[in-house]
Amino acid sequence: MTISIGIVGAGQFARAFIPLFQAHPGVHDVRLTEAVPERLEREAARHGITTTYASFEEMLASDVDAVAIFTQRWTHGPLVVQALEAGKHVYSSVPMAVSEEEIAAVVETVGRTGLTYMMGETSYYNPAAVYCRKRREEGAFGEIFYAEGDYVHDMDLGFYDAYKFSGGDGWKADASFPPMYYPTHALGGVLAVTGSHVTHVSCLGVTDTRGDGVFDREVSRWGNDFSNATALFRTADGGVVRTNEMRRVGYPSPLRESRFRFFGTEGSFEQLATTTLWQDREKAEDIEELMRTVPTARLDDEALADIDPSLRDAFVSGFAPVHDLSRLPAEFTGQPNGHEGSHQFLADDFVTACLTGDLPPVNAWTAARYTLPGLVAHRSALAGGVQLEVPDHGDAPR
Repeated sequence: MTISIGIVGAGQFARAFIPLFQAHPGVHDVRLTEAVPERLEREAARHGITTTYASFEEMLASDVDAVAIFTQRWTHGPLVVQALEAGKHVYSSVPMAVSEEEIAAVVETVGRTGLTYMMGETSYYNPAAVYCRKRREEGAFGEIFYAEGDYVHDMDLGFYDAYKFSGGDGWKADASFPPMYYPTHALGGVLAVTGSHVTHVSCLGVTDTRGDGVFDREVSRWGNDFSNATALFRTADGGVVRTNEMRRVGYPSPLRESRFRFFGTEGSFEQLATTTLWQDREKAEDIEELMRTVPTARLDDEALADIDPSLRDAFVSGFAPVHDLSRLPAEFTGQPNGHEGSHQFLADDFVTACLTGDLPPVNAWTAARYTLPGLVAHRSALAGGVQLEVPDHGDAPR
């Protein structure tokens, strides 16, 4: 048995996944819809896609089995529910949604329909998360009582161009997206290791001072003027997690935009931009070589010519030594892989879940736990850091 997948949105990020779905042995057809007609025609030709749709609704009315949503980040929740109600399995890029109500609607619809939903959270397969998950399973950490996850991505390193590409003349209103509305690359990587979830949060935001109309309350679609935010979370296992979401920061984001620290009673793990250490009471071991990805596919300059430099990692990062390539389809050999080695695993997770009916690792209930705390964190920051309770939709059904 195989499935057909409809790609929703033909922007630059979608191009990293189209070849993976086309190569997967569990997929017999990849189709495409895009709101900009010229882009739809161009990307269909680029990828040899013969079936296209003029609208999302037209795609949902077809016999396509699943959709993969790569639209702007604040559109995901309603599109996911619409697709599930139409009987389609759904892969969604991050974040899951931008309101607590939208998240609840996705979880409820997935539970009611029994369809596959997966959020493509790259940090689940970040080398740090893969390594620390294994060390935790081995008991090397003892009890993890404190962890940190940072998503340190400066606006000047690609985000301005990305918002201009997708937002048109009104891009500044969109570019003020609250940092804590995009929490999954930081918090997701932590929870992917500990297996716990957030119960409470206190968050502080830093008001932007550049004065260029981005992160300006009068311009912002979100009424947001925070460009950086720091949250302190209490977790259900009694631990503490701190995350940073930074958009104005003198830091080399392309080297390592997500970085992590885990402290346990028996061992600890720490990262900086170019350093990774495993530590216990006797020693500190440099394990950076286990974290570094090596490209497995070489794309020519023409293929990357119109890709924003900040997105090139989505195409050429390859794998790290900690990744288990043996579980991937042989057909993926030589295909692009991005975001620190995660894309091929995410594509395979989704197709496998659709075919078997098993839950993917980042299912609706897990995605809610990665996303919802950031929304509550932003509310906390608006209230000056007051501690707030974070709702939880429970464990995924077994």
